[in-house]
Amino acid sequence: MKINIKRIDDALNMEATNEQGNSILMDGAPDIGGNDKGMRPMQLLLSALGGCSAIDVILILKKQKQEIESFEIEVDGNREKTGDVSLFKNIVLHFKIKGKVDQDKAERAVQLSVDKYCSVSKTLEPTAKITYKVSVN
Repeated sequence: MKINIKRIDDALNMEATNEQGNSILMDGAPDIGGNDKGMRPMQLLLSALGGCSAIDVILILKKQKQEIESFEIEVDGNREKTGDVSLFKNIVLHFKIKGKVDQDKAERAVQLSVDKYCSVSKTLEPTAKITYKVSVN
């Protein structure tokens, strides 16, 4: 896996591009010289967690013949300063699913993703407590 990061202005705005040519903008906060023209790297990390888990949960529910009409995850992360860095310590994922979806199956799919399958969750696990809640319809 390879990502190319290219600075695109004279401040902190950067474009990250993957091997397939897909890209995303990143930027820093204004108080450190950024212009808020893209997501900050730590926001991308929370986005990656939500995206990774979303893929798992959707695939699991599809295998169980659940009919998803809409799917959303709200990710809320709290960071604490540890030495020179601020690490995520608590992250809450709120899964909001609509459709013909059984609540128990949805909760089990989320549990499997967060606790077993999601590589991003496993990467964050050593420093962050990750919890979740599931709302169906």
